Amino acid sequence: MAAATKSLSALLAQTTIDDHDEYLQAANAALKKSKTDTQAHHVRAIALLHLDRFEDALKVFEAVKELQEQARFAYAYTLYKTGNAAKAVEVAGAGSSDADRGMKHVLAQAAYRSENFAQASRVYRELASQGVEDEEYDIRINSGAVDAQLEWSGQGELAQKKKPAREDLDVFETAYNAACASIARGEFAQGDICLKRAIDRCNGLEDMSDAEKEAEILPMKVQQVYILTQMGKIDEAEQLVTTIPFSEIKEFSTRHIAQANSIAASKDHSNPYLSHRLFHSSPEPPKTDQFFSYQTNLLRQDEYVISLLSKKAAGVASSTEKVISASPAPSLSPAVNMAAVLNAAAHSRSATTEKAALKQILPLLEKRPTDVGLILTIAHLYVLTGNHAAAAHLLESFFSRLSQSGTASDLDVRFAPGLVATLVSLYAQQRRPGAARSELAKAAEYWRKPHKSKTEAPSKSLMVAAGTALLDTHNQENINTAGEIFKSLYDQDNNDRAAIAGLVAAYSISDPSNIPADLKEYLPDANRLVSDIDTAALEQAGVPALAQPSSTAATESKKRAAPSKAVPNRAKRIRKARMPKEFDPNKKMDAERWLPMKDRSYYRPKGRKGKKKAEGFTQGGVVEEKASAPVQQQGGGAVKGKKKGKGRK
Repeated sequence: MAAATKSLSALLAQTTIDDHDEYLQAANAALKKSKTDTQAHHVRAIALLHLDRFEDALKVFEAVKELQEQARFAYAYTLYKTGNAAKAVEVAGAGSSDADRGMKHVLAQAAYRSENFAQASRVYRELASQGVEDEEYDIRINSGAVDAQLEWSGQGELAQKKKPAREDLDVFETAYNAACASIARGEFAQGDICLKRAIDRCNGLEDMSDAEKEAEILPMKVQQVYILTQMGKIDEAEQLVTTIPFSEIKEFSTRHIAQANSIAASKDHSNPYLSHRLFHSSPEPPKTDQFFSYQTNLLRQDEYVISLLSKKAAGVASSTEKVISASPAPSLSPAVNMAAVLNAAAHSRSATTEKAALKQILPLLEKRPTDVGLILTIAHLYVLTGNHAAAAHLLESFFSRLSQSGTASDLDVRFAPGLVATLVSLYAQQRRPGAARSELAKAAEYWRKPHKSKTEAPSKSLMVAAGTALLDTHNQENINTAGEIFKSLYDQDNNDRAAIAGLVAAYSISDPSNIPADLKEYLPDANRLVSDIDTAALEQAGVPALAQPSSTAATESKKRAAPSKAVPNRAKRIRKARMPKEFDPNKKMDAERWLPMKDRSYYRPKGRKGKKKAEGFTQGGVVEEKASAPVQQQGGGAVKGKKKGKGRK
């Protein structure tokens, strides 16, 4: 082995090699003499990396285990380039140090590709703080890309920039990243401006060929189609699609997205079967060109919707059921909850109204009582039918079950910002501000406690809403809690206007001395607040006296006075269904029609027996007094006459 190493070293020292193919040939020649030559394997792996033969380089590292530790940087880079980003993060993270900037760059890139955007952002901040001038441009570009992905993944509070700066629009890469971040926040007008700026900057470059410019601009046009469709400019989007040559897009993932956007932007794809065929016409992207999670979820959703439109409800129900059953419930995964929503849509495909859809979907809730996507779908249908109380009760029952469970995963779902916001919105519709404040306070208390979560920081919008609600209670304990919430938000971002306003409002009530000196500059001067008030005029006008009520007025009744004229009663309209067949509206109805015939005043019985019997009827008549027995005076008292007996014994 030593002889082989010496021959390779001598060969490399005696010759001048500028071509990496020659390095590879020299390493192969040395390995023919000794297959255990570690240095020859090392040279071979580096040569393969320079020749972009990443899969072959990975085979070298897998065959020679000791080379993985000896050439850790090259091994991590090889893993990253072959699509093993998660493994690359482990390798680069174990060998990263403050002095090893190259390893940190690999770590940041691998973390970005493995969708650990919080870690990537942290590493780029560390690299930027060290102030290496040659790397400033690349770090700024990559940091902008990380910020955009943080916005897409729902972790926008960790982004370094919330608005594009002027220097971001000077270069097409940073302008494009600023456009993507704006789109992720839903700021489509701002994103459109940044995107047009990026295309103009790219076209203006002189050190790039036309083919290179076209390769850079095509993904921007695909993004522009998405912006136009979201802004409702379908005609412009359809026109732009005709200028995009799909076959010239090199990245298969971008080509597939462009194909999907063209279907959404075109009015010609009204036939769902043709749209289904066109959607599946794009080739599958390789392992090194995979979609991000949010892109995968949206594309899968598009696929399910097109299948439903193509009368394939049974297939959608079956495939979504597999996705749901493969994940533990409850889940906050967008992919699982999206599958649950479309599974409900597949089961209620025949329903024509919201109420009919509810009847078909509610049985699914008995089978999957902790399915977040299904519960939100049912709640949405309740809202569409105007039954906000049922929607709120559904979420309250779900939250109660999760609270009783007490597991960390269930509690994360219980206090998920999106679910809490949904219930608070329902409370607002029902005019229940107390319940909304209580729910926000409980959520804020939970997320302020240290616990393991997928995100490194609680939802900023949730904490701001909770702090604001606590301030509105005017309770000292709640105001102190609101101050703590806004203080933590201010510590995360001292330029956040919501955090500044909440912190000043809370401390001005609880303890004004705790307000930081730099925040007092935000408070307006008192003289400016009263500059438009004429104090002399107020003093001259004096204090208005309230009118004292008179003694007679106090004794008067507060009841509404009766109308001076009799108001005629409005005739009650009778439904046609309740009218007799031969009913004449012009004929006056009998007022005694509800009484039995024999009790009516105009009743005249027929025959002698009927007339004699009628004489005994006393309803409404005079009762005749019959002659009583004579009364005799006998002794001191009066006694009634004796009745005639029936007989003697």
